[in-house]
Amino acid sequence: MTRRVPDSCPGVLRLHEAADGPLARVRVPGGQVKPGQLVVLAEAARELGDGNIELTSRGNIQLRQVRDAGELTGRLEAAGLLPSHSHERVRNIVASPLSGRIGGSADVHGLVPVLDAGLLAGPRLAELPGRVLFTLDDGRGDVSGLGGDIGVHATGTDEFALILAGRDSGIRISAADAVDVMLAAAHGFLDLRGDEAGRWRLHEIENGADQVAELLGLNRAADRVELTAAQNIPIGWLDQDNGLVALGAGVRLGSLPARTAEFIAAVERPVFITPWRSLVLPDLDEWTAEQVVRVLAPMDLIFDANSPWLQVSACAGRPGCAKSLTDVRADATAAVESGRVLPPTPNPRTHQDIPILPANELTVAGRQHWSGCDRRCGRPQTPATDVIATESGYRQSST
Repeated sequence: MTRRVPDSCPGVLRLHEAADGPLARVRVPGGQVKPGQLVVLAEAARELGDGNIELTSRGNIQLRQVRDAGELTGRLEAAGLLPSHSHERVRNIVASPLSGRIGGSADVHGLVPVLDAGLLAGPRLAELPGRVLFTLDDGRGDVSGLGGDIGVHATGTDEFALILAGRDSGIRISAADAVDVMLAAAHGFLDLRGDEAGRWRLHEIENGADQVAELLGLNRAADRVELTAAQNIPIGWLDQDNGLVALGAGVRLGSLPARTAEFIAAVERPVFITPWRSLVLPDLDEWTAEQVVRVLAPMDLIFDANSPWLQVSACAGRPGCAKSLTDVRADATAAVESGRVLPPTPNPRTHQDIPILPANELTVAGRQHWSGCDRRCGRPQTPATDVIATESGYRQSST
């Protein structure tokens, strides 16, 4: 695929002019936010935006209806959330949220700051499109299936498979070499991309993954890790390997009110934003974990793995998107609250035998993504029923 327009992926310095006002996207490598940074984001959302912190499918953060871009830039710089003006949009790094605390073959969180520093230190890497995604999977397979461009997948305590365009390249590397090889692969992507500004992802270059692997000049094994997309949302009480507790919390449609974010920051633990628009609060003792659930559950954080809210995602819809035909978030919310989002069924129907229905008559089972138009923005990689707005109602399509 080659597009005729340059990459316009938003950041903090380049806002997206959404229908409801300017939108800023803040890159959060590895999804980790310090408590003080979360307070800054909450204050910015309330004082400069619409009062909410949006979580993205790459573990990043968005603020909508930004009223003072300069003030936002200054606040984020002071909090360490904008370390570079030239490289801010290329810091898309997703890591296994539970790595080093629960399961996994290797702790990948230590690779996050090293990879981020390597990206910031390479002047040419500022040319990477804002859609390029780096993935660090500790071997459990939760993020390698997200369709990243360049990543590593632990195959042992000190061995990683190099992932290119969402597939195992066959190249095996050590933890010590992982970041250098990923950065070399990023340079290889830029070499292949050349002046073709419309090619934003590695898979959009014909045989791009194989070509990058050849440029690296490393041996390739015959055995390959099979990577599949899975809905691996860590929710509820999670016992860490060291005897402490992590709490996984779902966020309704990925929109976190600023006030709730301030309560989370008050726990004074690092917060991990997951690519499933949820949160992980690690390293809690049992008493503290119980108090956190007691306080935050009434604030609409989801600690129940069976909650129907975890089955539903949605695009921005109206009023945020001019292309949307309706307010899909309001319609999806009404479906959940009225009991019309059902548990998964073994044999979902296809779009061929489901009529177009008005929002208040729609009942959908299992994982579903609501979209205001056929573009289906924000759709997850995992199998899901598409609930797509039309001029006369919603149509469904199961994949």
